[in-house]
Amino acid sequence: MTAGDLPGPGPSEENGQPSVNTATASARTLAGPGTPFAVLDVHKALRNIERLGTRAARLGVTLRPHVKTAKSLDVAALLHDGTPCPVTVSTLAEAEAFADGGYPDITYAVGIDPHKLPRVIALLRRGVRLRILLDSAEQATFVAETSRQAGLPIPAQIEIDCDGHRGGLKPDAPGLLEIGRILHSADCLDGVLTHAGESYFAYGTEEQGLAAKNERDTAVVAAERLRAAGLPVPTVSVGSTPTAHAAEDLTGVTELRAGNYVFFDLVMAGLGVCRVEDLALSVVVTVIGHRPEYGWIVTDGGWMAMSRDRGTAVQAQDQGYGLVTDLAGHLIPDLVMTAASQEHGTLTTRDGAAPPELPIGTRLRILPNHACATAAQHRGYHVIDSAADDTAPTPAIKAFWPRVTGW
Repeated sequence: MTAGDLPGPGPSEENGQPSVNTATASARTLAGPGTPFAVLDVHKALRNIERLGTRAARLGVTLRPHVKTAKSLDVAALLHDGTPCPVTVSTLAEAEAFADGGYPDITYAVGIDPHKLPRVIALLRRGVRLRILLDSAEQATFVAETSRQAGLPIPAQIEIDCDGHRGGLKPDAPGLLEIGRILHSADCLDGVLTHAGESYFAYGTEEQGLAAKNERDTAVVAAERLRAAGLPVPTVSVGSTPTAHAAEDLTGVTELRAGNYVFFDLVMAGLGVCRVEDLALSVVVTVIGHRPEYGWIVTDGGWMAMSRDRGTAVQAQDQGYGLVTDLAGHLIPDLVMTAASQEHGTLTTRDGAAPPELPIGTRLRILPNHACATAAQHRGYHVIDSAADDTAPTPAIKAFWPRVTGW
C-alpha cells in the first residue's frame, strides 16, 4: 500500500469539529485543525511496518500485530495491504470493533474475566476465531464449563511468565499441566503465550537479543511439557516490540506479536530499537504564553494531550514529556516538554538557557514517550506523508482516521 492508496474513513469528529476525510483533506494542512491533535506520518508508519514484516518472514513465523496502540481500522489496513490479518487486542471492545471491521482471527491477550465469556461466545458464534488468555485452574474451569454449556469450544492459551513482569505461570509450575488438562477436556486448549515485558528495560541489541532468546526458550519449554503429557499445543506465541526486532532464532515458535512498532516512541528510541526519525506519531500544540523569568514556553498541550507517561525518566536520557519539533518535523535542538498540567505544557531547554523565540500562535509537534498512551488521548489521527511533504513547512493533511474504540 502506498500513501496514495490511503483507505477512506467514514464521518467522525475531532475536537468538536467535522473530521477531515480523503475527499477534503488535501486542502488542509497542520496549520488548520484546532490544537492539540494527533498526527500520523503514514510514510514512517509504512516503513516501520515493512521492517518488522520482513523480519517475521525471515524468521518463518506469523506476525500477529497488536492493534491496541492505534485502535484504528485505517491504521490496521496498512499492516497487510488492506487485507485483514491475524491481530492481537487488549480489550473485548477492540475485539468487537475489529470483528465488525472484518478481522476473523483475534487474540485477546489479557487474562479472561469469567463475566466476559458471554461476549466471547457471541463473537465465536459470528465465526470469529477469538482466542482468550488465562493462567489459573479457576479460569480454565470457567472456560471449560462455559464451552460445554454453549456447545462451542473457546480457544484458550495459557499465559507463561518469562520474566516476572506481570501474569502467567513459570514453565515448570505444577499447575501448568492441570490447566492444560482442564482446557483439553472441553477441546479448548489452543497453546501458550508469553510476553517479555522486562525487555522495555533492555538496552541495546545484545540485551534485547538475550530477552528474545529467554522469551522463546520459556514458551517452548512450556509447550514441550504440555506435549509430553499428551496435550496439544498448536500455538506458541511470543513477542514484544524490543524482542521482535532482536530475535534471531524462533525455532519452536509459531507466531510473533508486537504493536508499538507501527508508531514507535521515545522509549523505544531510548532503548535503541528505533531512531527518533522513525517516530510516526506526534501531537500538534500551539504556543499560548511565555514565562521568561523561568525560561518557559507554555503551550495548550498538557497531559490530556500527551498522557502522564514518563517512561524515559529511567533511561540515560530523560525526554520529559516529549521532544519538540517544528510543524515539518525537524527537531528544535535542546527543547523539551519538561512539565505538564491537564491542559498546559511547559517547554524548556535542557541546559537552562533562554529558549528560542517562538511567538504566541506558533505551532509545534511533540514526539511522545509512549505512543500507546498518547494515542489513547485522541479521537483519531490527522494523516500526513513526510515522503511527499518533506520540503513543506506545514505538511498537508491527507486524511483523518478515527479510532474505533474507547470513546
